[in-house]
Amino acid sequence: MARRRRRARGAAFAPRLIIMAKSPVLGIAKRRLGREIGEAASIRFYRSCLSHTVLRLASDPRWQTLLAVAPDKDAAQRFWPSPLRAPHLRQGNGNLGQRMQRLFARLPPGPAIIVGSDIPAISAAHVAQAFKLLGRADAVLGPAPDGGYWLIGLRRTPRILAPFAHVRWSSPHALADTITNLKEKRVAFAATLCDVDSGEAYRRERRDAERLMPRRS
Repeated sequence: MARRRRRARGAAFAPRLIIMAKSPVLGIAKRRLGREIGEAASIRFYRSCLSHTVLRLASDPRWQTLLAVAPDKDAAQRFWPSPLRAPHLRQGNGNLGQRMQRLFARLPPGPAIIVGSDIPAISAAHVAQAFKLLGRADAVLGPAPDGGYWLIGLRRTPRILAPFAHVRWSSPHALADTITNLKEKRVAFAATLCDVDSGEAYRRERRDAERLMPRRS
């Protein structure tokens, strides 16, 4: 009986990873990218990146993975392909900060990390490093080269921090604004990774991928 109680308590405080995603359909996901490279190409990229992200991260036993879906009505849709069968949450309304704050507040106790679904280079090792850093900090951030961030984690004890007020989203100031909101808190920084939300970032990722492909003799 005591062993079962210890296991239940450990599960309640287990690390949790949330992958934020939009329904991978035209007109909902990657609209800015679609204006720059074409809607069909942008959705093909997003579906591939989202599937690979979930496949890489959801099977790792070191954390529980959840998929936070927007719009809310699509959280239970059957069109989600089989690799995306992680438990789904609804993001709710509001800007990015309001939606992330809501997700942090809804989870059971324990450390939690949120990542995006448009980061081609993301790996389980990156997430594991971020959880390790969070063990010694109040918050962890994964910077992006454009001034934003691809990952944020909060320890969430003894209370849930609120670092998203007045953040200038989709701007070069998003990371700096969030750090300002976390003043006097212990903040750690994970690896710098690139999210793909513009034609320039998409073309850079394509060039990097092509450089890694073996050349034909």
